[in-house]
Amino acid sequence: MVIGQFNDSYPPVMDGVANVTKNYAFWLQKKYGQCYVVTPAFPGYRDQDPFPVIRYSSLPLVFRPPYRLGCPQLDLKVQRRLKQIPFDLIHTHSPFSSGQLALKIARQKGIPLVATFHSKFYDDFKMVVKAENLAWLGVKQVIKFFSQVDTVWTVSQGTAKTLREYGYRGRGEIIRNGTEFEPPVDREARREAINQQLHINPTEPVFLFVGQHVWQKNVRMLIQALQLLDQRGVAFRMIFAGTGYAEAEMKELVKTGGLADKVHFLGCVLDRDLLKSLYARADLFLFPSVYDNAPIVVREAAAAKCPAVVVAGSNSAEEIIDNVNGFLTENDPESLARRLQEIMDHPEQLAKVGEEAQRTIYRHWEQIIDEVAARYRELIQDFKKKTTTFGPIPVVK
Repeated sequence: MVIGQFNDSYPPVMDGVANVTKNYAFWLQKKYGQCYVVTPAFPGYRDQDPFPVIRYSSLPLVFRPPYRLGCPQLDLKVQRRLKQIPFDLIHTHSPFSSGQLALKIARQKGIPLVATFHSKFYDDFKMVVKAENLAWLGVKQVIKFFSQVDTVWTVSQGTAKTLREYGYRGRGEIIRNGTEFEPPVDREARREAINQQLHINPTEPVFLFVGQHVWQKNVRMLIQALQLLDQRGVAFRMIFAGTGYAEAEMKELVKTGGLADKVHFLGCVLDRDLLKSLYARADLFLFPSVYDNAPIVVREAAAAKCPAVVVAGSNSAEEIIDNVNGFLTENDPESLARRLQEIMDHPEQLAKVGEEAQRTIYRHWEQIIDEVAARYRELIQDFKKKTTTFGPIPVVK
């Protein structure tokens, strides 16, 4: 198969959807044929992936750095190159610039187009435009796009529910995410390396957050809970890995809250081996986001026996059984602080929950991609039958 993976974010811009795109491409290229990633250009960055990455023209997205605003309609050279590639199927992970380009190329070639619904777009739009009616107008345009593709994939039951709430009435399937991490065989050595790097006492509890530093991730509530723990004399270290528009304000909140000596901001961690070591050192993975749909970071943590603390009822909590393979909290600082103190007071239970998280939540990308490739083949064959029966699908000009 020759497959195209289209997305608006890709390294060095790293988020959950970029992670999905990269792993789809890697494992498809390794096991099932030729795969291309198509994404906006990032000035000064050189791709070194074992598959082709095609970059189209872009501009800075001023209200949400470091993301880029793709302008594929201005890049005729890339459009010509894409027309020459004998794609069998195109898969887009975004409804925006890369999605529009994917739709155009798929229709020109008469091949199936898969689109994955990853995000709560209403929340994203509301954060930018500050008005509900304008945010819903943006959602309407997103659903218009998804209604034009051949099949829509979601990454969890909660995501599927959100998609329906937005008004989508077409065909849909759930294809869950995985992680490329494998359970570390050198877990203790990795823990010691992080202790030395960050000057952490080996007996000191470590909490970890990995993700975009944006308010939608509920990081303000997380920092407030840490302040409560500190006021109660609870020993801990907190590590934040990632970057985003709220990073400077988060650092200021930590400083004014008297937590500067307990909190480490590591910035964007592109070194996956270092990230694996951070998960291995952390006793708990704190992810209170009620915005995320099916966070890969929870699976990454589970690979290292690091159970997650998530908000009860959130999409992030879909596979979490409280006190079995993870921990649930209410969505407020007091509840989170109290929960963390309870968990750390029972280290034997914490260890058992970490083992169960690895057994039940961790899934490797290779297993996921075997399922994806089989589904791609079915879609390609079904599409050929459909176009043979009903004629070619009109080209999008």
